[in-house]
Amino acid sequence: MISCRHRALLGSMSLAIAAAIWLPCLHLLYRQKQDHFRSDSGVSVKAQQLAARHLHLWSAGQSNEITRMRRSNAEWDFMGRSFLAWSLAEMALREPESKSIYVGVIDQIIEDTVRLEREKSFYFFSMSYAKSRPYVQQPARSQFVDSEIALMLAVRRLVESKSEYKPMLQERIVQMVERMKKSPSLSAESYPDECWMFDNVVALVAIQIADELDGEDHSEFIKYWLSLAKQKLIHRETGLLVSSFTWDGTPLDGPEGSSIWMVTHCLRLLDEEFARDQFRRARRELGRELMGFGWSREWPVSWKGARDIDAGAVIPGLEISAGGSGMAFIAASSFADHQFLSSLHTTLDFAAFPKHEGGRLKYCASNQVGDAALLYAMVLGPIWEKAKQGIKP
Repeated sequence: MISCRHRALLGSMSLAIAAAIWLPCLHLLYRQKQDHFRSDSGVSVKAQQLAARHLHLWSAGQSNEITRMRRSNAEWDFMGRSFLAWSLAEMALREPESKSIYVGVIDQIIEDTVRLEREKSFYFFSMSYAKSRPYVQQPARSQFVDSEIALMLAVRRLVESKSEYKPMLQERIVQMVERMKKSPSLSAESYPDECWMFDNVVALVAIQIADELDGEDHSEFIKYWLSLAKQKLIHRETGLLVSSFTWDGTPLDGPEGSSIWMVTHCLRLLDEEFARDQFRRARRELGRELMGFGWSREWPVSWKGARDIDAGAVIPGLEISAGGSGMAFIAASSFADHQFLSSLHTTLDFAAFPKHEGGRLKYCASNQVGDAALLYAMVLGPIWEKAKQGIKP
């Protein structure tokens, strides 16, 4: 009996020692050099492979992919379109020799998306609860849909002028600004009496770029919006912007990883100092690294919301959020946080099951919108820089 106990103890100690040696080294099997996933000038290998799959889907027809996503969330169909269009605009500036290919797919995305919105209304891209009660503002519109289509049009025109897109963008900007100005929170609804920080900041970026394209000036409105947000829409314990609030400005949800990381990236075009402050706070409250692996929490320790489809799966204990981690790639890339970005990619290649086929890449644990957001994180930069050239500090 004593001998058995000794053997069990020795076995346990051996396993513990092996784990102590092996686990800290595990990330080295999945860690890659930065230029494999992020290039300062051109397009990295991984970005090329992700883009190749999306280009193939749009050239070959992607009805099966969209149908599968829409079973879970109609928003994912729409956001997959948005992130891909924004990514291809960035790639068109990074690879001028391929601009005609990228611009052609952006046009295909825009035209198909606008057609569906016209024929089926914005509800086609919304979750079912959009029809659960009336919108406060009438006639009903979705800032979620308006803002992302506006930014698609804006970045497409920033890459290369297209005359028919000018009135389409201007009309949408006028509608968004008018509705935002009528709201006590200076924000428009995405769902009934529900304004989302993500959508309204994307709207402001589209407005800013449209101003540079067409000589308009909404700078005072943007400054007023930022001032109000800093006063009324900040989570007291963390200093982070809340993720959602009512039409009159009452917070509904505190900070969320699936929102704030993209918000910090957008704020760089509107208020660089505020953007960096929000990124530092999000990095402290939500960003995590352990033994070379990185991820994002969905909520800070001081606040926890209800799990929803935007957050995706949240792994208990470490509180790893799929949605929050996906958006963290965008912020880490935008703010050149190379250490965090590298650790996020290490986790991605370890846990998201990359599949390479015919020069194309997909992540089996992700979906089309997730892969499109990852692509955007790998190529973002030139559009914001080009927009900033005409933006006064």
